[in-house]
Amino acid sequence: MVRGVTPRRPAKSGRHEGTDGKQYSAKALVKTKGLPKSAHPSSQISRVAKRSAGIPGSHPPKTAKDPSLSLPKGRAASVARKDENKATAPSHGRYNPVASERVAEILKRLDQLYPDVTCALTHRDPWELLVATILSAQSTDVRVNLVTPELFKKYPTVQDFARLEPQQLEPEVRSTGFFRNKSKSVVGAARKIVNEFGGKVPENMDELLTLPGVARKTANVVLGTWFGKAEGLVVDTHVHRISRRLELTKNDDPKNIEQDLMKVIPRE
Repeated sequence: MVRGVTPRRPAKSGRHEGTDGKQYSAKALVKTKGLPKSAHPSSQISRVAKRSAGIPGSHPPKTAKDPSLSLPKGRAASVARKDENKATAPSHGRYNPVASERVAEILKRLDQLYPDVTCALTHRDPWELLVATILSAQSTDVRVNLVTPELFKKYPTVQDFARLEPQQLEPEVRSTGFFRNKSKSVVGAARKIVNEFGGKVPENMDELLTLPGVARKTANVVLGTWFGKAEGLVVDTHVHRISRRLELTKNDDPKNIEQDLMKVIPRE
């Protein structure tokens, strides 16, 4: 070495010149040492160049996805299909369970199935029908019909019932259930009819509802069956169940059910 001449040192940047003439850092050379050729930085650079040039055998360059081409997945896909079906399905109007045509068809079929419907309670006059209807609460017509023939034979008129005490009637009607309340209702109704209505059963809803033990169901039975007046509809457990099943009402209260049915069923 010639005195005064300082040997050239490598640059402090830590970069070294590769065989392809490009500069690589020392860290990159250390990391790539012993790796396969495909993992070498120069190979990766070559692949990037091929992609951008569109050379066959190389992967196509990645581009941003077009939102219009992406398919919805999961719940979004289900909602999309439903919306599409709604858009393409023909429109026939909304379903109306109380439409006049549907109600008319229901009534027609009921008339065909039960052409000779009559009141099942045995009676000979409006008073007997009133008593039988009061006794039928929470009971059956069959059970009541087993009781009333002997009862009306023993007490043939409304005046005979009016002279009774409720306790005297209890043994006669025990088998119909709730016999104490029913005895009070029958005797109380008889006394009111004798004292306020001249011994005759009232022929209108308002007056019938003043009698003990008489609600709209009982009043409708008497008015419709004996007097032929359609002032309302009889709503018992069967009418309650069937009218809800036929979607003619959504109510559970008998009064509300009757009001709903009166809106859609013709009075005649």
